[in-house]
Amino acid sequence: MKSKPNLSFWALWNLSFGFFGVQIAYALQSANISRIFRTLGADPHNLSFFWILPPLMGILVQPIVGTCSDRTWTRFGRRIPYLFIGAAVAVAVMCLLPNAGSLGLAVSSVMIFGLIMLMLLDTSINMAMQPFKMLVGDMVNEEQKAKAYSIQSFLCNAGSVVGFLFPFVFTWIGLKNTAPEGVVPPSVVWSFYIGALILILCVLYTTLKVREWPPQQYLEYNPVSEEKEDKANWITLLKNAPSTFWKVGLVQFFCWAAFLYMWTYVTDAVSETVWGTTDAATEAYQKAGNWTGVLYAIQAMGSVCWAMILPRFKNTKLAYAISLVIGGLGFALIPFCPNQYLQIVPFLLIGCAWAAMLAMPFTFVTNALQGYGHMGAYLGLFNGTICLPQIIAAICGGTIFTLVGGHQSTMMIVSGVLLVVGACCVSAISSKR
Repeated sequence: MKSKPNLSFWALWNLSFGFFGVQIAYALQSANISRIFRTLGADPHNLSFFWILPPLMGILVQPIVGTCSDRTWTRFGRRIPYLFIGAAVAVAVMCLLPNAGSLGLAVSSVMIFGLIMLMLLDTSINMAMQPFKMLVGDMVNEEQKAKAYSIQSFLCNAGSVVGFLFPFVFTWIGLKNTAPEGVVPPSVVWSFYIGALILILCVLYTTLKVREWPPQQYLEYNPVSEEKEDKANWITLLKNAPSTFWKVGLVQFFCWAAFLYMWTYVTDAVSETVWGTTDAATEAYQKAGNWTGVLYAIQAMGSVCWAMILPRFKNTKLAYAISLVIGGLGFALIPFCPNQYLQIVPFLLIGCAWAAMLAMPFTFVTNALQGYGHMGAYLGLFNGTICLPQIIAAICGGTIFTLVGGHQSTMMIVSGVLLVVGACCVSAISSKR
């Protein structure tokens, strides 16, 4: 087997540049879905159920995309066709979803339409997102993988900053941040329009700049035969997965449950803590929605800064655990910061956990998978450790919300506890191949 060649910085950059546009779409979804559905009339006690669809689509779509792309060879590559199709569908849906309340439908019909659009949006984002991780697994050697995923993490956070700030910026330049009851404000609608445009341009850039290896050359660097890859099924792959796959998955369970509750309840938590209201029909709530986007952007910038510090740790497991504990502290501080500017501190701390969650799990897992083959299928299945905890957390969200007294701000403390538990589980991970 030949050793994979070292790639230049710009080659590594081009592999992941389209991720910038995909992450803008993902940021708009993460920061605004609860706000959109609350504006459309959703009950806070049922809000977490709306968040079942995104991870459910991820757990269904990503293993399929991974497995199919393992067996796909076209003149355009094996991974790139999937990311391009996913991006094209995402663009169409991003133009439809924020207009759900402007179609003259009854409230029940609006909710159904919104749910269908959310399902399609997350399906397409997942379809576009997963191939970027596979491209790194296919074409980057072990020595450069940490660097490649760090570049991907940087682009991910840069895209997040842009997507999170859009509603705030568009309000600042003059677009209305309020609308008739049940209608999404123009500041949010135009955020989705511009995000869709940037997404397709970024994916086109990667499509034009990246040339995947043809089958024969791919097999020279990846020693598993196509015949063997074709015969394995998901159950067999999971049975044969290295122990690191499962141990990292345990950490992922607590981490992604914590962030699911943030995405679901943080807009209401910030509005409740700072503005003293959770009434989605008020101007104060919409201000809180914009400011939450700013806080998400601050989280992403904190994540970028912490990502530059992480490689300085000699012990990657220690760095992973410390990052999660810092993030847990950030979540716990949110209910105790009654000033909107004080909220910056907890979100900077949360960014430390986010940086570690983006880069370290895939570094551990892809290194452990060397020689196993089926890289795309395994990374698709590994996405289950991101999606499944979110599905479980979404199902349990309403019950937990009631148990903590029906206060969205208290759900942030629940998220903090979950991250600390995840940090305790890091010790089980083996960093050896």
